[in-house]
Amino acid sequence: MIARRIVAAIAAIIVAALVVGNAAVQSFAVTKPATAARVWARHPATEISLAMTEIARAAHDRRAVPPSVFELMGDAASKEPLAPEPFLVRGVQAQLAGDRATAQKAFEAAQWRDPRSLPAAYFLAERYFQKGDVDRGLREIAAVARLAPNGESTVGPYLAIYARNPANWPKLRTLLRANPGLADTTLVALASNVATVPAVLSLAHPRQPTAQAQWLAPLLNTLTSAGQYARARTIWGKSAAVHPGELIHDASFTDKAAPPPFNWSLTSSGVGLAERQSGERLRVLFYGQDDGILATQLLLLQPGTYELSMRLLGDAARAKLLTWSIWCDKAGAPISSVTIDAATHGWRFEVPSGCAAQWLKLSGSSSDIAEQVDVSITALKLERVKTGA
Repeated sequence: MIARRIVAAIAAIIVAALVVGNAAVQSFAVTKPATAARVWARHPATEISLAMTEIARAAHDRRAVPPSVFELMGDAASKEPLAPEPFLVRGVQAQLAGDRATAQKAFEAAQWRDPRSLPAAYFLAERYFQKGDVDRGLREIAAVARLAPNGESTVGPYLAIYARNPANWPKLRTLLRANPGLADTTLVALASNVATVPAVLSLAHPRQPTAQAQWLAPLLNTLTSAGQYARARTIWGKSAAVHPGELIHDASFTDKAAPPPFNWSLTSSGVGLAERQSGERLRVLFYGQDDGILATQLLLLQPGTYELSMRLLGDAARAKLLTWSIWCDKAGAPISSVTIDAATHGWRFEVPSGCAAQWLKLSGSSSDIAEQVDVSITALKLERVKTGA
């Protein structure tokens, strides 16, 4: 059962969230229960911490909890009737004995005493899922995500398992709309699997701009890695101002909003710098010390002949160190390449059949003596060449 896998997967995060209260003994009780026992053995905080530590150890070692631990917790409960931990232990006792109704009441009593009790939320989630009460089970899982350290990142991937079944989408949609942080981690996990891409699109909040969604980049990577280029670009297109029939996006270097890979991915690294500038220009600063990529974009060109042209501003003499190249996706070598100074006269290249997607790359090649290149590209144009032209 998927719900059990979700609950079991997050059980380990509970131990870190057990908190008890009361002055100096309390601080030792949480971090050093043995020390607290020497200071004040019968203090309820000490008893609770010792008991919970022993329960955690027993669970880790997969052995039964000694009866003395329950007796210790019972003594603590008589001294601290508002402490949630004794009720948690009573619930565990009842659960082990098969008395699920009593277990649920005990866990609910613990949560009433401490609404921020992570163990109470965990045990109630488990109980509700066992009963088939998915709504309340998911609500408690959301509480675990809020209360646990890094809880959203821990729980999200396991909610993604639950989201594999479209029948669960309506309930999950309600949960995720109310918990945006949990939604992000869940949708990112779903976006990493090509089979669950439909779940991402169904569960994502319709009012959130696609370009700002954390799941968009991993989803595009998932689809392009699977060779589903057209599907990826259609989804990407919802985040971009795409001109009908465009062969290359943002040829004017003005669209800073739409994400890669179907928009420019610009480098700022030890290789150099590529950045958009006013006046519809791309400034390219190549340091000349290391080879590397400065700008890329993924294209979806049909087989045929194409011509790329541009204007170059700056030191054209050194521009020979900068190269345009076109690569079939996942290929080990380019189809064609040209220095950017030569591209100002028009660069023609042929896209072969079987090359469904292509990377247009701008790169720098270092020489024996480091030469810095600082140029700007403008009036970039990519056109298909008619047969016989």
